[in-house]
This record gives sequence, structure tokens and C-alpha cells, in this order.
Amino acid sequence: MLKLNDTWNWYYDEEQSSLMLEISEEMVFRSNLPRKVLIESAFKPQKFSVEDADIYHVFQDSVKGLPLSIPRQAELVLKAVAVKRFHKPVQPKSWFFDTQSNGYQPQEGEVVELQNEYNTGYFMVVESSDTASIVVSVNSEDFYLTGSKHLSFCQPIKVMHDRMRSANALFFQAQIQMVS
Repeated sequence: MLKLNDTWNWYYDEEQSSLMLEISEEMVFRSNLPRKVLIESAFKPQKFSVEDADIYHVFQDSVKGLPLSIPRQAELVLKAVAVKRFHKPVQPKSWFFDTQSNGYQPQEGEVVELQNEYNTGYFMVVESSDTASIVVSVNSEDFYLTGSKHLSFCQPIKVMHDRMRSANALFFQAQIQMVS
């Protein structure tokens, strides 16, 4: 994983039409967030903050059990931090998913399962509110919302909590089994 540094900087690159994180002179990370979903502060250069570092560590701990390579884990964590910090408030799009629970309240960084008639997939909770959360896909393969619409790796969506089921135990258990 990447080592956090107080010289990291967020900026919006007009040429690339993308939010970027300058990690070093040789390394720049590009988020996958389209301009239309970014809050106004995303267009002003700013430091990678202490709050960013805190949430980075929460997300980093959450992805350790996922069946992803170290570079893919780093990509997921950085994209999740970008979503947490710069994504505009949006309405849930729960109609794409089946109801699975009642009264469930996920925590930020938790891995949850979502399903529909096309597939079952796993998502990391990036921002949780009382009734819904923004989640990002942790699936290596596309997660189909409809026959023609899908979510790619790290792509965010807001979903009501009654559509989610905790999946942390699946990945924690798999990690324990791999060690023994």
C-alpha cells in the first residue's frame, strides 16, 4: 500500500476532465468521478487533509480481506476517499437492488452485499447516513443494474440500507482460512 505523505495534493485537471491526487512528482492518481458529481471545492487545489488520512486508514483496513491485489486495494481506497470528500449529495437509486434486510445500519468502511435479478456483488460503504449510504463497487467484474447498465470497479452509487446485507464476515473468514 501507499505510504501517506503531507505533500499529497488534490486538484482538478481540466485537460483530463478529472479530479487528481498528486502523490509525488512522478505519480499522480486519477479518480473516476465525472465533473457533474463533484462539489465546488473539488475544483480548487487543496492538501490531502488529516481527515482524508483518517478515512484512508479506515478504508485501508476494510479492504485487506478482499480478493484484490495490493495495487487494486490502493486504487479502491483512494477512489473511496475521493468519493467521501468530493461527491455531491445524491438521491438513492435503490430500485436497482432487491430488499434484503430491515433496520440494518452499516458503518463506513464496511463491506456489504447487494443483489438484483442479474447478479450479487460486494460494495464498500463510503458515507453512511440514517437511511442510505454511498457505496463503491469492490467487484472486479462489472455489476449489472439492468441488462445494459452496469457499475464498474470503484464506481459509486447511493442505496437505501434495506437493500444491504453485511458481508464483512465473508471476507474476514476467507482471510483467516488463507492464513491457517
